[in-house]
Amino acid sequence: MPNQASEHSPDSARQPAALLADVRRIAYDAAARILTVYDTDFAVEHKDDRSPLTEADMAAHQSIVQGLKALTPDIPILSEESTAIAYSTRRDWRQYWLVDPLDGTREFVKRNGEFTVNIALIDNHLCTLGVVLVPVTGVCYYAARDYGAFKVSPGQEARAIHTRPAQPDNLAIAGSRSHGSEQFQSFLQQLGEAEVVTVGSSLKSCLIAEGEVDLYPRFGPTSEWDTAASQCVVEQAGGLVTDMQLQPLRYNTKDSLLNPSFLVIGDPTYDWTPYLGHLNAD
Repeated sequence: MPNQASEHSPDSARQPAALLADVRRIAYDAAARILTVYDTDFAVEHKDDRSPLTEADMAAHQSIVQGLKALTPDIPILSEESTAIAYSTRRDWRQYWLVDPLDGTREFVKRNGEFTVNIALIDNHLCTLGVVLVPVTGVCYYAARDYGAFKVSPGQEARAIHTRPAQPDNLAIAGSRSHGSEQFQSFLQQLGEAEVVTVGSSLKSCLIAEGEVDLYPRFGPTSEWDTAASQCVVEQAGGLVTDMQLQPLRYNTKDSLLNPSFLVIGDPTYDWTPYLGHLNAD
């Protein structure tokens, strides 16, 4: 990974594509910290919501925060592992970094490799840059506003990725490896015949971005850092990330950092509404 200059003026920091190389480098640095822990007999703690927390989460958090502060000292950072930042402070942010240092800690604990590093730049409530890195494989998905979406694997050239047109008789639906729900099963019943692809973390959205899957419906709570980076990748690849009323997810608009139930849609022209009417969005 080229180590490009990491000094940017506030004006250049407002151009998301100009930051991509440095943000990818920061993500790879965090991935290296994660893998150092992954190869040990690590301990697992639990947060108040019973979600798992490991040394790797905190090591990645510290690495990313240090890197982003050096890159853009004028832009605030909100990470899953940050000390809580009140909305009275956040609501004045026009632009900020939104980070999930280790998305898919349950997959990390299971050692199945399906976890990611997620770094997003939010501007006026919208995702303008997203980097999603898979530490175990080194695969990186990245995108920026008006730049496109790309996937790069170790030893290969980056390639542009795009969502695919939905074919009603050949639909593939992404499902969570660790967060199944009755609503998801009900949705599948409404849909009829469809392939279900289960995978952990933000990789579900990335599969849609690269045209492997058509839809990812998520029912139940997630946080804004869970979706931001991959939303940018999906949108720049031609897809959408919306609530159940098909309105795009927006960020930092309220006190709570929880997302509503949402859809990651590959083909914006396909009408999913007939399958949504019976569901309780929340």
